[in-house]
Amino acid sequence: MAEKQISQGLKSALELGPVLLFFVAYLRMRDQVYTIGGTEYSGFIVVTALFVPLLLASMAIVWKLTGKLSRMQVLTAVMVIFFGALTVWFNDEKFFKIKTTIVYGFFAAILGLGLLLRKSWLEYVMEDMMPLEPEGWMILTKRLTAMFAALAIANEIVWRTMSTDTWVKIETFGFPAALFVFFMAQTGLFQNHAKEEASDSES
Repeated sequence: MAEKQISQGLKSALELGPVLLFFVAYLRMRDQVYTIGGTEYSGFIVVTALFVPLLLASMAIVWKLTGKLSRMQVLTAVMVIFFGALTVWFNDEKFFKIKTTIVYGFFAAILGLGLLLRKSWLEYVMEDMMPLEPEGWMILTKRLTAMFAALAIANEIVWRTMSTDTWVKIETFGFPAALFVFFMAQTGLFQNHAKEEASDSES
């Protein structure tokens, strides 16, 4: 299926909508206990169970409208399904919290492995979005590897030492904001290592 273009607003709504709905639903249901099939589930567990099909529906709409899903989206969905299922099956919220550590840790490990092989696998994923010189990709990959590793460690500290309320807020807003600030801080790198061909074609 050929890739189609949709507005950035719609794309952002589809990508961020499920996460924001998870946050709102958690705030409304966090103090409730639900009995399903004779087993008691906290509001967090129920919201997690509802989040998985909501995320899949959102991704299905993105795929239907654009004909494409990024590798990061697919990996994140797999992790959410797997750890969401473990969370409900064992009735233990820690599995869903660990999911964030595994996702960020996996990204750091994959990018780090590429660096050991003197390759930027980040370029393979994002070259259409940011046309950079090879040196620029290597620098960005090193920095993002460190960032993902830091986020994985931060998630472990947060969920093990802080309340579920705090973790949900940091997971929903804190980590995405940290990544946003990280990429904004790379503006100089993007400018200094932009491909000349891209600059020439725009002039």
